Amino acid sequence: MKTGHVGLNVTDLDRSKDFYQRVFGFQVHAESADPLQRWAFLGPEGTTAVTLWQQSEGQFGPGHPGLHHLSFQVGSVEEVLAVEARLRELDATLHHDGVVPHAEGSQSGGVFFADPDGIRLEVYAPSAPTPHAAPTGAAPTCGFF
Repeated sequence: MKTGHVGLNVTDLDRSKDFYQRVFGFQVHAESADPLQRWAFLGPEGTTAVTLWQQSEGQFGPGHPGLHHLSFQVGSVEEVLAVEARLRELDATLHHDGVVPHAEGSQSGGVFFADPDGIRLEVYAPSAPTPHAAPTGAAPTCGFF
């Protein structure tokens, strides 16, 4: 068994589509033409990774039950750095400064950030040595503490 895709409620479909396309390089595979039921399916070529549903108001609330964060694994730290550069161009919210290890002494790490609705996201490489200490010490960085 593996995860098929993740559905996210968003407040502005056009803004979110642009963000996910620019940050991840996703393509739009399908989308609604109905202005009362707006949605889009996005992902890399041939695969839907994220479905966006314009049916919410406000901001993502990490204090509520539900999604903690959504994580994407890439093949190298260079790919993580490319995502980080795109995030900085978009002036996106980064939860830690730059590529950081998952935990103290970990060889994997990534960037931790928010989409336009505040949904917490991560892009990481399984092997990403970095000269930085983990920002939260022994706690997992992906906990966004």
